[in-house]
Amino acid sequence: MSQNYDVIVIGAGPSGMTAALYASRANLKVAMLDRGIYGGQMNNTAEIENYPGFENVLGPDLSEKMYKSSQQFGVEFLYGDVEKLEVDGEGLKHLYTDNGELTAMAVIIATGSQPRKLGITGEEEFSGRGVSYCAVCDGAFYKNKNVTVVGGGNSAIEEGLYLANVTDDVNVVHRRDQLRAEKLLQNRAFKNDKMNFTWNSQVTEIVGDDRKVTGVKVHNKETNEDRIVPTEGVFIYVGTEPMTKAFRNLGITDEKGWIKTDEDMKTNIAGVYAVGDVRQKHLRQITTAVGDGGIAAQEAFNYLESLKDVATD
Repeated sequence: MSQNYDVIVIGAGPSGMTAALYASRANLKVAMLDRGIYGGQMNNTAEIENYPGFENVLGPDLSEKMYKSSQQFGVEFLYGDVEKLEVDGEGLKHLYTDNGELTAMAVIIATGSQPRKLGITGEEEFSGRGVSYCAVCDGAFYKNKNVTVVGGGNSAIEEGLYLANVTDDVNVVHRRDQLRAEKLLQNRAFKNDKMNFTWNSQVTEIVGDDRKVTGVKVHNKETNEDRIVPTEGVFIYVGTEPMTKAFRNLGITDEKGWIKTDEDMKTNIAGVYAVGDVRQKHLRQITTAVGDGGIAAQEAFNYLESLKDVATD
């Protein structure tokens, strides 16, 4: 795989698909690259209630609709894992993947973020054997069982509510004395008989036998006591971290790895843009991701047009 494009969009979540749609509609040659299925984290979301035009839509269904829309003007969807992005002296961007090299004058980074891990004993050992970061993906394995959800934000409570429809008991362990989730979600959770809450506490270890998780070690910050709480599954939602390892060499990220852009999605490198959850921003939602994608594609078009003007001077 060694091809040249006008624009390469790295990532096929909502921001990437929108960017690809806008760029291809401007009659640019566009490749949209992802290491997996299109849709990003929408595929791991059971129900979306805050996307305009839909009172309620399944995450995978919205992913499918967005993908079909992104393809109508000739976008090439390619599979590949990005290893490195380099910019040569002429401003050409070289994208190195596990399937070969791609080049373009403009690149839009839409790689998103991934779940942050707790970094505790048992987390890696029991990954896939009781430890999960996606209730929609793995919830069915815990039918009629009891599970633990770690976290107190929107994702933790949304996924906890989803699990409450499948399991017998959902214990939410949160390090504070109140949730950070939206009030609407909090009210639903507090009214659900299957959900209970362990406040001011942290999961410090995940324990189990040779096959699966059997419990979590919980530390109460107020009493300084530790106890083992029996559970058959642990679902972790303690934030996200950017997927920017392949771009750290460019000097476009902050100290935590988020890509820094201006309001036009421009990084400090001409022709390199970042959109969606990978950006340094306050609100990471599908709606803001879509807006980012449209802006970046228009800016990429303007940039490519400016190069034509220079060439004819």
